[in-house]
Amino acid sequence: MSFQNKNLSVIAYANGFTLWHYSARETLSQISANGYFNGVKTLMNVGDIIIINASDTTAIKKINVTELNVTTGTLA
Repeated sequence: MSFQNKNLSVIAYANGFTLWHYSARETLSQISANGYFNGVKTLMNVGDIIIINASDTTAIKKINVTELNVTTGTLA
């Protein structure tokens, strides 16, 4: 399965920062793959945070947006 808009929600937004939530029946590694969130690339910003409820686990990731892809990474 691929990214589904209906599974993405904004929990909070302030000062250019967004806290997102995404839930899907895919594994965390599938959802965390480079480019998975490219369909909403114009909505996400570097430094945004996303809570992912995947089929195998739940994780909190940071968002990075490059010219080519939206990626997720571990929080520092």
